[in-house]
Amino acid sequence: MIEVLLPFYGDPDLLRQTVASVRAQTSSDWRLIVVDDGYPDPGIATWFAGLGDPRIDYHRNEANLGANLNYMRALGLATAEYVVVMGADDLMLPRFLADVEAAVAAFPGVAIIETGVEIIDGDNQVIRPLVDRVKNRLTPSAAGPTELCGESLMVSLLRGNWTYFPSLCWRRDVIEKIGFRPDFHVVQDLGLLMDVLKGGGRMALSPEVAFQYRRHTGSDSAVKTLTGERFAEERHYFRTIADELGSAGLVRAERAARRHLTSRLHAAALVPSALGARNPSAAQGLLRHALARG
Repeated sequence: MIEVLLPFYGDPDLLRQTVASVRAQTSSDWRLIVVDDGYPDPGIATWFAGLGDPRIDYHRNEANLGANLNYMRALGLATAEYVVVMGADDLMLPRFLADVEAAVAAFPGVAIIETGVEIIDGDNQVIRPLVDRVKNRLTPSAAGPTELCGESLMVSLLRGNWTYFPSLCWRRDVIEKIGFRPDFHVVQDLGLLMDVLKGGGRMALSPEVAFQYRRHTGSDSAVKTLTGERFAEERHYFRTIADELGSAGLVRAERAARRHLTSRLHAAALVPSALGARNPSAAQGLLRHALARG
């Protein structure tokens, strides 16, 4: 069984679409755990109760915990060997869980599974923004399911994180021991990936598209990208992980972290937009990140 963890605080209509995509899986061996972080809409609990689906467990926090703590709350409710921490606005294609199960069977004990991902907008239309075209180019080539591990994988991810956090399936015991780094809220996905790999974890890549990641301007990540907050956090993270990798003797990975090339290029590409919006402080922050090396 694979458990799908669904921390929620957002658009109820998108949440319903996400739940429907889980229920439409060709694999029936799953459990969905929804943790509502106090979203102010009593109709959500009523809707879940009306589904009458014994595979779905709905929980509501008495107080808002925030994203990272709500992730950990959801993880604390899990019991399966493998879990997916899904975004409450993303969609699984019907084959997603079956592809994950096949990868686990092919590579026993693997710590992380990533499938092929395509990007959709707020209207469920497939789109190809520049940032995702770059991520696609950075993704390792694979004709079929393949296993990745070690410093080479660390270097690849530090050059440019080509994964999509909501689409990743994790071995639960591994990430329960590690948890999210409390100082990071935008790059917590890369932080967890690197910590798993530093501990010897392996990744299975199943390249066929099986997941739809929603990208829209209202997301927390998008807002923090435009204001430059994202890059301030990234700069702090890359310096932190570079020091750790250097202490561990992982010289190539340390070098990739200090360069963080695609992160800097991303910031540089946004400078004209910040200037056009007459936000010189944001432009300065973006330019500072683009020129910085750890």
